[in-house]
Formats: sequence, C-alpha cells, structure tokens
Amino acid sequence: MSAVIEGSNKSEAGKNGIFKRGSVPAEAATSQDQVVSRVLDAQENEWKKRIYEALLEVMDLSLISTIAESEARKQIRSISARLLHEYSAPMSLSQRQQVIRCIEDEVMGLGPLEPLLADKSVSDILVNGPKQVYVERRGKLERTDIQFNDDRHLMGIIDRIVSAVGRRIDESSPMVDARLKDGSRVNAIIPPLALDGPMMSIRRFSVEMLKVQDLINLGSMTEASAQVLQAVVKNRMNILVSGSTGAGKTTLLNLLSGFIPEDERIVTIEDSAELQLQQPHVVRLETRPANIEGKGEVPARELVRNSLRMRPERIIVGEVRGGEALDMLQAMNTGHDGSLTTVHANTPRDALARIENMVAMTGINFPTKGLRSQIASAIDIVVQIERMEDGKRRLVSIQEINGMEGDIITMSELFKFNRRGMSANNEVLGELAPTGIIPAFHKDLARKGIDLPVSVFGIGIGN
Repeated sequence: MSAVIEGSNKSEAGKNGIFKRGSVPAEAATSQDQVVSRVLDAQENEWKKRIYEALLEVMDLSLISTIAESEARKQIRSISARLLHEYSAPMSLSQRQQVIRCIEDEVMGLGPLEPLLADKSVSDILVNGPKQVYVERRGKLERTDIQFNDDRHLMGIIDRIVSAVGRRIDESSPMVDARLKDGSRVNAIIPPLALDGPMMSIRRFSVEMLKVQDLINLGSMTEASAQVLQAVVKNRMNILVSGSTGAGKTTLLNLLSGFIPEDERIVTIEDSAELQLQQPHVVRLETRPANIEGKGEVPARELVRNSLRMRPERIIVGEVRGGEALDMLQAMNTGHDGSLTTVHANTPRDALARIENMVAMTGINFPTKGLRSQIASAIDIVVQIERMEDGKRRLVSIQEINGMEGDIITMSELFKFNRRGMSANNEVLGELAPTGIIPAFHKDLARKGIDLPVSVFGIGIGN
C-alpha cells in the first residue's frame, strides 16, 4: 500500500492508501444499493464538481490502479464524505450519497454512464454529444436525462475507455473501436469528423448467455427450428447467419456454437471479442488496428489464414466484412466443415450477393459462375434473423443451399416467418413455420445417427 502514497512516510500507509500525505479520510457508509437514481439536479451537480476538484488535490489518481478496486472505491467514498462534511454542504443524507456515488463513478468508472451500464434492460447506449444520451430497451430507443458537463468531460470518458485497451483517439485518429471490461463493444468518433462534439455508442455485452429455451420463450424461434439448427451444427455443416445491425446475429452465433461438441478444437476470429463459447478447447483471436505510424495492423483476413495452420476443427468468424470472405470460403471448401460466420444482409439471397461482392474486394478476378459455384459448395445453410418494428428479434428464414442451375445458386426455404399483421399493442403477429420441404441433408443426418424426425419440417402435420 505504501507504494501509492506520495512521499516515503510508510507509517501512514495503513491509513492513507491512495491519498496524498497529510489527508486522513473519514469512514462513510455509502451503499450502492441505497442509491437508486444518480441523475443529479443543479445543486447536487454543482457540489459534485466542487468536491471532485477538492478530491483531486488530496488524491494521487495516477497511482489508483496499484491497489485493489474495492479498497480504492472505499477510500474515495470516505474522503468525499469528509469533504462534504467539512464544506457543510446543504444537502440531505440521500443527496450526499448520490453525490458521493457519482464522484466514485467519475474516478473509477464511466461517470454518468455507470447507472446505464448497471441496468440490465439496456442493450445499447448512444451518446450524441455531451447533452444527449439515448438507450435501447426491448428494441426501442428512448432518451435519458443523463448528461455530461461538456465536450471535455465526455472526451475524458472516451479516452479512459480506449486507453484501457491500448488504443488512442485524437484529431489524427478520430475513430476507434474498443471494448469495456465486461466485453461490451464501444465505437467512438470525435471532431473534426463528428460535427456536434464527441459521439459514442456502446453495444452492451450480455453476461448471461441466452439458451435455446430462452429464445423459444421470447418468440425468436420455435422448437422445431431449434432442433434443425442443432442437427446441422452437429452434422458439421457450414452456416451463414445473416441480418441487419442489431438484429441479434452475435446472439444467434453464440447459441449455435453451444451445439458444438466439447471435444472439438475451435478457433474464433473477431474484430472485437464478443463470443462466449463454453467449450474447453477454444482459441480466441482478435484483429489489431494500425498504430500511430499506420503500421502493425492485423486484419481479419490474416487471422483467417493463420487459423488454418492451427489445426482447427471449427472456425468461427464473428463477422465477414471484406477480403476475409474469400479465405473463409476456401477454408470451408478445404475440409474445415462446421464453420460459422455472420454477414450484414436483409435476405438470404442478399447475403450470398454480399459474400460475392466481398470476394471481389480482394482484387482477384473470378469468373462469376466459378465464384458462385465456390459459394454454393462452401455454405450449406443460411439463417436470416430480423429485428422487427415492435423491437423483437426473430428468426425469419432458414434456407438450404442446393447447388447451381446455370449461373444461379439454388436455395430451398425450410422455415419461413409468416406475418399476419400488427396487434392493437403494435406487436408483429406471425409465426415461424416449416414449409414442408425435406432438406437434402436429412438422409446424411440419418447415416450419421443424428435423429431428426421429418415432422419438424411440417411433414405429417395438417396436410
């Protein structure tokens, strides 16, 4: 503890901790559970600024990382309470607790955003400058009362996030992708590219991974479609998950990866690590951006190539965005069956067109028919997921790729979401139902001992 005290007076180590020599904190009973709302009024906000500035004079924040977080938080609460008492702040006990908690968040966390990060119902946090903060709850955007003091305050929070993962953001590099300690994905963009001040979006990381039954209960998929997806993963078929931004592609990819047997070696490749694989034998790879000199970048394409030398049994690419699509196709076509990836697209047919366009980004000229033949050979199943008007994310299509007819890739739709309109509560009405087509891979499942009754495809039901 003495290493974090200014000076060499070791006798004060047990008392002072991270505080500068000469300041002795008082104990303060501030419970996180007691503080429900941390949106401060004008008076509380003024006292928060005043106490925070006084706190900087008696604390050595540069050394705060050298002690346990719990101890640092305890001492921050103690000295903040002492300062409020010394200044005779005209506030009630609950108001003082709010101010103390906000100061603690300012020093140890992400300041005004901490209440939102603690709210499990929030899936996205969107900061449009210091005075506008929106959140997404249950698929719907809503504005909050939370604000930053000014651009400088918001920039300080952004700097804290990106520096924690070894990245930087300034005028020469005004865009950055990063992640929080819990795995949440962060994107920030600042002036001169952002005209109205610093902007930041946080895609929340779900600590509790959704299970198949959870998605069935939520209406995102059906029991029959879940059985089919489980069977195709066990059968080592290559799956492409397609959907728009925020549709739930990563969630579905996590669910599909859960069907992979535990004795298989899995290599994952992501721009920002989000997958939560539960298997014991997982190798996680993450891309790296260029440094300040524009060197050192390691794109997804290089990681996909390198993964082929790592004896993978399954390759999972979090999302294909560029030339790595070609290497992914080649991996799928050269014995790495059972691979999974996602792509941004609105329909399964669009997803294949996107893959085709991304291969073209490599600069290699393929004959159209030859390229489409490779795609048809590599990808077995396309799963389409969609976020609808009511905010719910639903699986809307499962299609099997059959092969080629001339220059066209042929597909068979096994499950389709049949929409029936909107309810009085503005909820989308409809259900995911089998189309009655028995897929070509059904016989292969039987040969491998994977039991999947034809009834899940609608055979013997109704008609």
